[in-house]
Amino acid sequence: MKKISQISVVDLGSSKITCVIATRGEDDTNLRVVGVSSVASRGIRKSQIVDIDDTIEVVTEAVESAERMAGLQVKDVSVSVSGLHIESQNSKGLVAVQDQGGEITGDDVVRVVEAAKAVPLPTAREILHVIPRFFLVDNQEGIKDPVGMSGVRLEAEAHLITGSSVNLKNLSKVMSEIGVDTRGVNFAGLSSAVATLNDTEKELGVVMVDIGGGTTSLCVYIDGALSHSAVIPVGAKNITNDIAIGLRVSLDSAEAIKRNLAVDDHVAKVLDPKNPNSKKQADEIDLHKLGLKDAPRKISRKAVVEGIVRPRLNEIFELIKAELIKAGMGGKTPAGLVLTGGGALTYGISETARKILNMQSRIAIPTGLTGLVDEIKTPEYATVAGLLILADRDDLAPAKSGFKLPKFGGKLPTSNSLRKVVDFIKSFLP
Repeated sequence: MKKISQISVVDLGSSKITCVIATRGEDDTNLRVVGVSSVASRGIRKSQIVDIDDTIEVVTEAVESAERMAGLQVKDVSVSVSGLHIESQNSKGLVAVQDQGGEITGDDVVRVVEAAKAVPLPTAREILHVIPRFFLVDNQEGIKDPVGMSGVRLEAEAHLITGSSVNLKNLSKVMSEIGVDTRGVNFAGLSSAVATLNDTEKELGVVMVDIGGGTTSLCVYIDGALSHSAVIPVGAKNITNDIAIGLRVSLDSAEAIKRNLAVDDHVAKVLDPKNPNSKKQADEIDLHKLGLKDAPRKISRKAVVEGIVRPRLNEIFELIKAELIKAGMGGKTPAGLVLTGGGALTYGISETARKILNMQSRIAIPTGLTGLVDEIKTPEYATVAGLLILADRDDLAPAKSGFKLPKFGGKLPTSNSLRKVVDFIKSFLP
């Protein structure tokens, strides 16, 4: 009988809580999505838990609904984390090569990454991910895969992503309260990057921007390696709030208006390449046709876009620009911007990004999954798709040897070094 593995993930966002269940058979090349459920978020603000009871209630609803669809029980989950408490830094590690002949082994790679992980942190912070950027062998730089090379001195440049211990404990508590184990916690921005970026973009240099409900996550790749991560405290909900205030309508009506302003041609082609929304649309929008009784009967599309939506988009991209300049990443990303998350569907976002950052951009949908992908084949589900891919990589490369494989968080998708480390580890397995 063929073995089928099950992977379950939960994305805790400011706008929605999503649970997805996927399976993989022994002969499957991709994960197969079998259960999906999204529930309007409660108890979470700016991507952080502010009411644990409300969060438990809504996560329970999402998980149980996904279980019913899949016909499977969730026992453990990988969870996303974001918020202003997320920080990143680059560090270095140095070890002497153990082999007397000077050949670098997988054990040396593990030790040097652990050395890069040894940085002083406040007691209230924990390391979420240690992602090697490149290695140096006897001061030779830019090595992606040192295993098998000769040398006496091995160094590693690594990217560390850290988070608040309190926030991470709250996530684990929510999961334990609903009766499931937390198998891993991944930064939402990294998850979205894994699901949307291709190797060419990473090698050229690219900025991945995930615009969520309460926050915007940022991941910058240079020379194929993650070099900077950050979270900006503005998201798509701010646009909804602005529309509600400007038009004096409820938040629900404002959200409906935002989603019905129209879709950029660029976005329409991403969501449905066979039927792009290329028709020129009238400036006047009849809100009563949307069933919005608390709103004016008609509004001007141009007035809402230019007077309400555009200023907030300008603010988001100005903050992104400031973050890139502060991190010293300006001019190092010729592949431009990759926009994802629910906020990427906002009308006029591509044009605004190009004006503020002077970069080309594309709207990205998650890839690499099969099954019920129509349910999650939009930018809104990039994070949850990335959580599945990361959890699947962990399953395919278990660390069961006598020494512990460090938490790479992303598993070096752009190089072969980890694969050789895993092969080395597997040589010790029965």
